[in-house]
This record gives sequence, C-alpha cells and structure tokens, in this order.
Amino acid sequence: MISSASNVSATGIWERAIQPSRRSLDRAAAKAILGLKLSARDLNRAGALAGKAHAGKLSGEEAAELESYRSVGTALEFLQAKARLPLKAAAN
Repeated sequence: MISSASNVSATGIWERAIQPSRRSLDRAAAKAILGLKLSARDLNRAGALAGKAHAGKLSGEEAAELESYRSVGTALEFLQAKARLPLKAAAN
C-alpha cells in the first residue's frame, strides 16, 4: 500500500507509469516524443500565470490553470526522460 504523500503525487504516479529506467521505446518513437513541446502561446500563458502567482495575485481559476500547465509539463519531462534512454544507448 502506498502511504506517503510523495508516492501519491502526480509526479510519483507518472514515474511509476513511465518507468524511466526501463528501455521500451524504439528510436523512432523516442525521437517523436522528444519533439513534443508546449506551444509558444501555452508557454507565454504559463509564464504570465507564474508571474501572477509569484506576485500573489492569482485567482483560484488561474491557479487551477497554472496547475494544468505544470501537470502537462511534468508529464512531458517524464516521457522525454524515458525517450532519451534508447537514443543514449544507441550512441554508446
């Protein structure tokens, strides 16, 4: 049974789902995943929301929106960490 808060966080759940230490992607899939990114519009919006949060002027709705950007960003980071493994192995 999972008991600590860090194990049930979105980050912990993604880490268990992605299993970055297991190599299960081929090179083409890895390259495709590494090409995924947030659009410039989304990056700008997330940056604006982060600035408002830092200034303490974020509404509840904006806080939820910022959390969505963070969640997607974290998911991309985990997927891309996994995607780098087969490419790194092939380079060695």
